Amino acid sequence: MTFERMWQDLHPVGRSATSGGYFRQPFGSAERECHAWFLEECARRDLTVRHDGNGNTVAWWGDPDGDGVLTGSHLDSVLDGGAYDGPLGVVSALAAVDLLRERGFLPRRAIGVGAFAEEEGSRFGLACLGSRLATGATTPAAARELRDRDGVPLLDAMAAAGLEPELGRSTLLDDVAVFVELHVEQGRDLVDRGHAIGVASEIWPHGRYRFDFAGEANHAGTTRMEDRHDPMLTYAMTALAAAKQARLAGQRATFGRIDVAPNGTNAVPSRVTGWLDARCATDADLAALLGEIERQAQGRAERDGTHLVVTAESVSGAVVFDPDLAARIARDHETGDWPVIPTMAGHDAGILSAAGVPTAMIFVRNPTGVSHSPDEFAPMADCLAGVDALADTLERLAG
Repeated sequence: MTFERMWQDLHPVGRSATSGGYFRQPFGSAERECHAWFLEECARRDLTVRHDGNGNTVAWWGDPDGDGVLTGSHLDSVLDGGAYDGPLGVVSALAAVDLLRERGFLPRRAIGVGAFAEEEGSRFGLACLGSRLATGATTPAAARELRDRDGVPLLDAMAAAGLEPELGRSTLLDDVAVFVELHVEQGRDLVDRGHAIGVASEIWPHGRYRFDFAGEANHAGTTRMEDRHDPMLTYAMTALAAAKQARLAGQRATFGRIDVAPNGTNAVPSRVTGWLDARCATDADLAALLGEIERQAQGRAERDGTHLVVTAESVSGAVVFDPDLAARIARDHETGDWPVIPTMAGHDAGILSAAGVPTAMIFVRNPTGVSHSPDEFAPMADCLAGVDALADTLERLAG
């Protein structure tokens, strides 16, 4: 089956008729439909499928025997997300297996196609949850405490999806000697360079932090401005300070989600919770940026008569991919060497790399530069170039 046909089959699943964005939240109906599609495609290719109790799946072409070459990505999306982030890597991996077979290639090392669970953290708040659990980067005890926005525990959500959860480090990745993840680029670096394909050099350190602002609920009409203890004002100043400090430092800071109580039009809030996503070039830069944002927020809280508590929910340190592996993948192609570029987005590849697995990433050009949005896009010609690039890479690594 061609890439185009597989993409056509997967494209409508979980897509909003209103916004055109995707709602493929982990262990929900749309994500499970995508996973069922993945298993059907693996069966069509006679791949040997293995699962773990964390929701991850790997399908092997051949016997890995401790020396396998794994590729793939994830099938879940952010809320109202794009079509390409994650699924492009899974569909391209299956298409690359097809292409290698068409070439008559017989792998010396087994090739696996993987689909990791809850990569985005869009439901349970912890990005790359499946790969973190599988590698031991997150403990089962910590994962069991996770709840979604409706208060549903992780284990209950997995069970409701028909899974038999057994959280913790698994043997699923024990046969993986190298991992290559293909992904749509989440920026415009390749567009600016005029290349359809690139290779990752590193992932910026990044974190998600919960800011809990507490104040005093009161009447919006009868309470004088000078008598208020309004946590919304503290939050608003904090969001502006985060944007300013990140801009001055050349880093990234985003408050993209808030929760307000009692959330009434005619009431001063009693509580505002905001989630900060911060990304920086180095671990030290990330710590410095967060420290300055928190310092300014606490200062404003004192002036507003409010209270602030900051909690780190998910923090990933800097990841530098194996430079020799990146160079080996990037050099000597018909179109010339592929550029080696950094990324500011987190990926399962970063988790496996931090766990000691030699890891690389291949990026496919995104002409809009937009991601985590319905406007995320990659032209079919570039997607097919990505399949060729991944097939060539797997042939180099598994031949």
